[in-house]
Amino acid sequence: MPATKIILRCSECSEYNYYTEKNRQSNADRLTLRKYCRHCRRHTPHEETRLRK
Repeated sequence: MPATKIILRCSECSEYNYYTEKNRQSNADRLTLRKYCRHCRRHTPHEETRLRK
């Protein structure tokens, strides 16, 4: 199964900041990374959301 595209959303300001890919077979649970948010101007937890169409 190829990697699927996901969006990372800031958990504090709810802005969509990063696009990435992940393999759903090896990582079935929701991805959470600590990334820089340019709207909050600091590092915040970013959670995986669905790719908007």
